[in-house]
Amino acid sequence: MATRRAFLRNSGVAMFGIGASPIWLERAMAASNAGGRKKVLVAIFQRGAADGLNIVVPHGEKAYYAGRPGIAIPKPDGKETSAIDLDGFFGLNPNLKALKPIFDEKKLAMVHACGSPDPTRSHFDAQDYMESGTPGLKATRDGWMNRAVPNAAEQSPIRAVSLGPVLSRTLRGANSAVALNNVRDFQVKDKMASEDYMSRYAASVDTQLKGTGKETFEAIRLLETLRKAEYQPGNGASYPGGRLGTSLKQIAQMIKADAGLEVAFADLGGWDHHVNEVGQTALVGPLANLLTEFGDSLAAFYRDLGTRMEDVMVVTMSEFGRTARENGNRGTDHGHANVMFAMGGNLQGGKVYGEWPGLEREQLYEQRDLDVTTDFRDVLGGVVKRHLGQPDLARVFPGFAGSGKLKVFG
Repeated sequence: MATRRAFLRNSGVAMFGIGASPIWLERAMAASNAGGRKKVLVAIFQRGAADGLNIVVPHGEKAYYAGRPGIAIPKPDGKETSAIDLDGFFGLNPNLKALKPIFDEKKLAMVHACGSPDPTRSHFDAQDYMESGTPGLKATRDGWMNRAVPNAAEQSPIRAVSLGPVLSRTLRGANSAVALNNVRDFQVKDKMASEDYMSRYAASVDTQLKGTGKETFEAIRLLETLRKAEYQPGNGASYPGGRLGTSLKQIAQMIKADAGLEVAFADLGGWDHHVNEVGQTALVGPLANLLTEFGDSLAAFYRDLGTRMEDVMVVTMSEFGRTARENGNRGTDHGHANVMFAMGGNLQGGKVYGEWPGLEREQLYEQRDLDVTTDFRDVLGGVVKRHLGQPDLARVFPGFAGSGKLKVFG
């Protein structure tokens, strides 16, 4: 007889946590029709330590060009291979040109010299600290996004979704969450097994197990409905075909279905560029390819959702940045501070935030890296408090009170 684990694997969905109301969908739709749409947070992780200095370029900093003679992004000069000026000091990498109109609409902001106070240069540890929201503490069992899920009497079984084959570290915890690889590929292959498992869960005397079973099958029914519906992005949006574009397209579909989604997580790997980070021009090379996918995916998501972006906030992060100076292989090594993006919602955009520490040798962290002047939890805390309406930041980020200096969110 098939096991529950095999059944869930074959159906393409894995459920974590307990608790779901049998009338969650009707109530979610009723709230939407009444104009009370849920706020949604979408977090994107750039795995591998993205080079923030070549993403949001400090073209007004002489030391940037002195330290990166072979891979620096040229100063803005109107050419397609140069940085796109933002404020006279910072500029966008030219491969992120799709994001400039959103910045001009003041719906996109960046926070530079941002990161974790923990000095580790281990990918594994740094990602764990950022996803748990507790830098330096390895014993934290749950993730900050799971703790950030708003309390609610009625809960959708897809209120918290992690795009990918396994549940992300940041969504593990007491609140229910689902790991979903792809809505289009989702299907229950064995209908008889489905009915058998449903009857077993319904008859169970274990209330926790019974709740988990009910939640699982509610999610399965909803996801089957979404899979059968051919999704057409709105407003002429066209998503790129890579991992991030596919993930954001599915998140947009779930948001528009008014099915109770509140937090979603997606990631994009490949940012660990020790060698040949930039080709002959800024439009060539591994960084250029990733940034094109990154920028075009975010821009498509923004366009697709249209006015619904008022209810949606996107925030991006990477475990740490890269060295201020290029190495001998036209790449960069593991660094410290980085840049975070925020898009949508009630955002005070059109600005690069953060206290800029400078790139002269004496200004660098350990004389090699951009220094951290803004804790990444200040950015995430602002999203949690201002967008999701969670006032108790100490519960989401234990031991962190926040600086109160960052005024990104209205």
